[in-house]
Amino acid sequence: MGTMTAREFNRDVSAAKREAARGPVVITDRGEPAFVLVSIADYEAMRDRRSLIDVLQMDEEIEFEPVVSRALPRSADL
Repeated sequence: MGTMTAREFNRDVSAAKREAARGPVVITDRGEPAFVLVSIADYEAMRDRRSLIDVLQMDEEIEFEPVVSRALPRSADL
């Protein structure tokens, strides 16, 4: 992942685009990460990726009726 300052980005957008074609570019503002420049292909791959919650979410309800045990508990054999 490449990194460039906001000033470098403003001076040379073409360099930022070339670097983003190879992978995400973090753009810093006053030394702190502020933005990430990615190619459209990388963006679409991230956007279309399903989250763990989406994967685990059930689309339909499952009918379930637990069986109630009628057995009496026995005393512990210590």
